[in-house]
Amino acid sequence: MNDALRKRYIPMTETTYYTLLAVLQPRHGYAIIQYVSVLTKGRILLGTGTLYTMLGRMTDDGVIVMMPESGRKEYQITEKGMELLQEETGRLEKQLADGRKILPGGVSMVQDRKSVAARRE
Repeated sequence: MNDALRKRYIPMTETTYYTLLAVLQPRHGYAIIQYVSVLTKGRILLGTGTLYTMLGRMTDDGVIVMMPESGRKEYQITEKGMELLQEETGRLEKQLADGRKILPGGVSMVQDRKSVAARRE
């Protein structure tokens, strides 16, 4: 994979990351929207304009491919896309590990500190 493509996609936006997860198997646009919404429990809601602009860019970059044999426009990740997805997943794992090392007790400890501070006020 070339450096220009890596620089364009790493670090990834959440919408790009979850869209690539969605197209690990062929999916059409609405199915991608539904998959991402279910996977993230509604935290990420892709709009059609955002999605189709992103799909066009990723297709142009060779990160995904439109499946020609399907009746609908279905998209699937390519080898380049899989490399990017794996690299980003590794980057996120390292970031999370760093955060867990620094934050004593992890995320719940930070939430506990906030609730203690709120009670003091």
